[in-house]
Amino acid sequence: MSKHQHQPASLLERLIFNNRPAVILLCLLISLFLFYQAAQVRPQTSFEKMIPLGHPYIQKMLEHRNDLANLGNTVRISVEAVEGDIFSKEYMETLRQIHDEVFYIPGVDRSGLKSLWSPSVRWTEVTEEGFAGGEVIPQTYDGSGESLEELRSNILKSGQIGRLVANNFKSSIVDVPLLESYPDPEDQSRLVRLDYQQFSHELEEKIREKFQAQNPDVKVHIIGFAKKVGDLIDGLIGVALFFAVAIGITFVLLLWFTHCVKSTLAVVVTTLVAVIWQLGLLHTLGFGLDPYSMLVPFLVFAIGISHGVQKINGIAMASGEATDALSAARMAFRQLFIPGLVALLSDAVGFVTLLLIDIGVIRELAIGASMGVAVIILTNLILLPVLISYVGIGQRAVKKSREEAAKDHPLWRLISNFAHPMVAPISVVIALGAFGGGIWYGQNLKIGDLDQGAPELHPDSRYNLDNDFVIRNYSTSSDVLVVMAKTATERCSTYPAMAAMDELMWQMENTEGVQSAISMVTVSRQVIKGMNEGNLKWETLSRNQDVLNNSIARAEGLYNADCSVAPVLVFLNDHKAETLERVVKVAEAFAKENSSDNLQFVLAAGNAGIEAATNEVIAASETTMLVAVYAAVSFMCLLTFRSIAATLCVILPLVLTSVLGNALMAYMDIGVKVATLPVIALGVGIGVDYGIYIYSRLEAYLRQGMSLQEAYYETLKSTGKAVLFTGVCLAIGVATWIFSAIKFQADMGLMLTFMFLWNMLGAVWLLPALARFLINPEKLRAKALAVAPA
Repeated sequence: MSKHQHQPASLLERLIFNNRPAVILLCLLISLFLFYQAAQVRPQTSFEKMIPLGHPYIQKMLEHRNDLANLGNTVRISVEAVEGDIFSKEYMETLRQIHDEVFYIPGVDRSGLKSLWSPSVRWTEVTEEGFAGGEVIPQTYDGSGESLEELRSNILKSGQIGRLVANNFKSSIVDVPLLESYPDPEDQSRLVRLDYQQFSHELEEKIREKFQAQNPDVKVHIIGFAKKVGDLIDGLIGVALFFAVAIGITFVLLLWFTHCVKSTLAVVVTTLVAVIWQLGLLHTLGFGLDPYSMLVPFLVFAIGISHGVQKINGIAMASGEATDALSAARMAFRQLFIPGLVALLSDAVGFVTLLLIDIGVIRELAIGASMGVAVIILTNLILLPVLISYVGIGQRAVKKSREEAAKDHPLWRLISNFAHPMVAPISVVIALGAFGGGIWYGQNLKIGDLDQGAPELHPDSRYNLDNDFVIRNYSTSSDVLVVMAKTATERCSTYPAMAAMDELMWQMENTEGVQSAISMVTVSRQVIKGMNEGNLKWETLSRNQDVLNNSIARAEGLYNADCSVAPVLVFLNDHKAETLERVVKVAEAFAKENSSDNLQFVLAAGNAGIEAATNEVIAASETTMLVAVYAAVSFMCLLTFRSIAATLCVILPLVLTSVLGNALMAYMDIGVKVATLPVIALGVGIGVDYGIYIYSRLEAYLRQGMSLQEAYYETLKSTGKAVLFTGVCLAIGVATWIFSAIKFQADMGLMLTFMFLWNMLGAVWLLPALARFLINPEKLRAKALAVAPA
């Protein structure tokens, strides 16, 4: 420490510590402004933020959004008759009231709302006189026994069994298409964005709770993207509880570590200031909190505590030699500012690499995390030592620090053996074995979802139970892949186009994982059969154009207004990664072989199409992002230490952690998806801090002429305790997420806990072993002598 005591103060140090009141006043003013901004942050998300807008599938889907009625962002409300079936006066009245109530909820696309009570839901039959048809629920319906029997007959003739009506007739569906933006009810000239949380609450209060209380014989099930996101936001509001728990745990551990209430409060307060600044900047720049970026304040707090601990540890050690609190703070600032700055810039650069992924929520997470790291530079590297220069370190903490510096530490002596010439090769061999095992088992890692329903939620969540009910009782699942057949205007009903669609449906229905497929061809074949006395031999496509034109008249919603786009709807068993990959591969192969100037098959829409596009983006981005984050962090280390060997000592333990992390995800059946992909960058970005702090101290002692093992022992005495404490403290903080009601947050908590601990262990265990092979102490000593003043 005496070396730093005699170093001349840098311009930045003089600027900060010669103007301490101005620094505190400036931080106070910024805090007041950003606290006001942070108080206005609200949970928000949108459908488009959670999908890769640059992917060809998504671009085609958005291009033909108006041509794909009810195939975008929809909610399905299944109304179940607990006793009996749907053919009762009470049930049908409840269904009518639900239909009417949903109609007036803001954000609903009323023109596309569909249930048995919709006039557009019709039945058709063939009679001796030709086709007959009408509304499934006719104007004469009065709830009598005769009306209910007529309703049963109409449903059987409507083709809605398995779609709007359950296969067992015990429930029916209200299909609710949504608008991303809609006219403000109070000011029709202004558009407002759909608030998923509010919409979800309205569904719960106005539909589920109201009608289940009103009619105990009815049970309501609700699924769809908007409902899922609403449930996620509700669950993530519980993050505040975990945040409070993390603060409490951190405070207790910090108090045990520092033995000083003043310095503990200073670290916690400055770190909370960083969190408030980050949230305030988020709102100032026009962002909100979505289900993924809600985790960023946790990370900012964890990183802030990490660097705060290093600062307090450095100040406590400096207090043993300094005459007052100001001198100790300046000495610690001189020693730790550069390593801390490099570590934080490495964090920020690592997070910025997430911008390579073309998904809005991940990009906003990257921006939020990068801003959080930037403010920590001001709060924990600058404001914290300034505050400590006033309040000082408690005498008990200073005394303990002096005793720690003077006495021998058996634990640190034991751990320093990792740098021993006999132990280091064993460590490297173990690391190579773990690396090979991780690579081998990590091959089982999948891209995308591995479970049915909403994997972001626990299997026993209400949403997933509702989704399971719909899957079990309806032929058309909630997972739909839409392939669009594009022709010239008024040409989608030609025989070549419809024959190709028929062939596509046949191929898809014979692909594993597909439930069924429908298109305008489905209706056309049924109508042609009906036009020929219901003879099954006529259930085929006619080559007569007039017959085809007549046959598609009843195929509403299965082609657009000018008959230039006709969707083929493929209903899947689930949206697991392997199912989507298999089905999309078949569809793409068919599209490639059968597309021509007159007819093109374009992928893809529907939620399964969106999932497939997302999986492709993640698969393409994963390696790129990983290479980018390691390249960025390596560049920062190389810039700091001016040594390839030193960079390898810091980076290689991180690589081992990443490989083992992939193996753990494969073992835990956690797929690489929007929720888990950021963990890779976050784990590397935050984990590099340990190596930078340890190596910077190790190199300083090596330059003084110590042997590697002795230098490592001194490093452990000075900063080892802080590194171990930080790793454990960060791990405990994020481990609270494991108990979250939101499964993806629990998965992220598990993965980050593992990565924080393994990165810490890698820095303590593997870094000195690598230094034994890569670092030449004599060379460092020679360099130090060459630049030393005469």
